[in-house]
Amino acid sequence: MKSNEKSKLRDQIHQLVVDKRFQQILIGIILLNGIIIVAETYFIGNRLLLTLDLVIVWIFVAELILKITGLGFKGYFSDRWNIFDFLIVGASLLFYTTPFVSVLRLIRVLRLLRMIPAIPALRKIIDSLMKSIPALTGILGLSMLIFSIYAIIGTTFFSEVLPAEFFGSFHTSLFTLLQVVTFESWASQVARPVMDAIPWSWAYFVSFIIIGSLVILNLVVAVILSYLGQEDEDNRDEQMQQLFKENQELKKDIQDIKELLLKMK
Repeated sequence: MKSNEKSKLRDQIHQLVVDKRFQQILIGIILLNGIIIVAETYFIGNRLLLTLDLVIVWIFVAELILKITGLGFKGYFSDRWNIFDFLIVGASLLFYTTPFVSVLRLIRVLRLLRMIPAIPALRKIIDSLMKSIPALTGILGLSMLIFSIYAIIGTTFFSEVLPAEFFGSFHTSLFTLLQVVTFESWASQVARPVMDAIPWSWAYFVSFIIIGSLVILNLVVAVILSYLGQEDEDNRDEQMQQLFKENQELKKDIQDIKELLLKMK
């Protein structure tokens, strides 16, 4: 095959893999894969389901080969989501005949994560979450500090009121505070028994819920939303720069036309 024919074939494959219909078909196959995985929990060892699962694996392999061919190795592996897909498909092939059933099931479940790079909205959310990790580490440090302070206070004052499983030690107090902050039976099991014995303990629980649940949770949401909006702003800035560049080129073309007309006169 001549070089120009190879280039033409590669361009056709590139147009195929970036086509929206190709992506929609891929999403449908991933959804079908999820249905098969769920069905396998009811019909364990069913040959039809196992055959369909194997067919889907090879469809993913064919899709991967098409993308590498159309985008090129450099273009394909320059996108971290493509690397993510490559690892999942590679692991599916590597462990498909493994004797460890639990590993095989885990790899099958992980294939559902391919839905993330296939759907732009999900990919945008995950990208924003990854970008917000440095900011979230600060909030995590603040949360650990608050939890530690309240755990020490709870262990000091409430260890003799409730059974040891609640405030008997520092780590049990941390787990109890996690129960309180998630509002899981915190009033009946934790707060009211302590308040019956120590009246001022209401201030402890109320302040912890306000700080630990409402304030910190809102901080996390605010940070994530700020990064979600930042990507939109970056896209708008890029579009504005592109429009400005095109406007400058258009002005230059008009100026050249004016000068040419003046010379003709």
